[in-house]
Amino acid sequence: MYFLSFETSGKIFSLALNKDEKVLRFRNLESSSVLEDSILPAMDKILDSAGIKFSRIDGFAIALGPGSFTSLRVGLATVKAFAMATGKPVVGIPTLDIIAKSLSFPNVFVGNPFKNYDEICVINDARRSKVYACLYGPKGRISDYLLATLEDVLDKVHGRTLFMGDGLSLYRKDIEEAYQKYSAKKNSTCKCYFADEKWWYPQSKVMAALSFERFRNKQYDDAASLVPLYLYPQDCQVTTPAGLSSPNVLVGDPKKNNKYGR
Repeated sequence: MYFLSFETSGKIFSLALNKDEKVLRFRNLESSSVLEDSILPAMDKILDSAGIKFSRIDGFAIALGPGSFTSLRVGLATVKAFAMATGKPVVGIPTLDIIAKSLSFPNVFVGNPFKNYDEICVINDARRSKVYACLYGPKGRISDYLLATLEDVLDKVHGRTLFMGDGLSLYRKDIEEAYQKYSAKKNSTCKCYFADEKWWYPQSKVMAALSFERFRNKQYDDAASLVPLYLYPQDCQVTTPAGLSSPNVLVGDPKKNNKYGR
């Protein structure tokens, strides 16, 4: 099957075209302030370069966040419209899962990526002195998706921990100091490691590996009800003007006058 994966949760807009598990094309672009002006041209360029028509796409994958409120809505609205217009399946992938998957992505590390550490902790900046975070073990996710202070997250990790995510640009020194104190007082085997910056950001080619597993197992999401992973719910109450449909879908018939419809 051919499918497209879209990652719009942060400052990098990432797009990949797959045939089954093989990534045929991918692009990483700095997100513009008007993201909707970037998605369709980037997609058209990838499809054209691969010689694949949009009508041959069998499914769509979209990153659900947490992340930028506006960028998530724009990306999800676009993918939902594609899925609803074409009748093709869609899957939503949490952004923190994509970052954690980076270190076990093919050709990154050979063998067991947990050889030198017991767990991965992904930390992304959530502003307001908080972080989005999640913990992963050798078999996958081992915590909820968290919106918390760094101190609350560090209360949950005291082993050999690899940290990833853009939150390291703000909190690396704090993490190092916390681990040094804990190691000196309670557990000398407690250590922290840090992934290189190139692995801090979600990439569509990594997301595609997670997406393909969902497609292969027919674990589809319902396009009409799919929503971003919001961890600041009080900030995400979108008021829709009278007479308009939901902001997460296109107004009117998405098949009408639309080259991406059936």
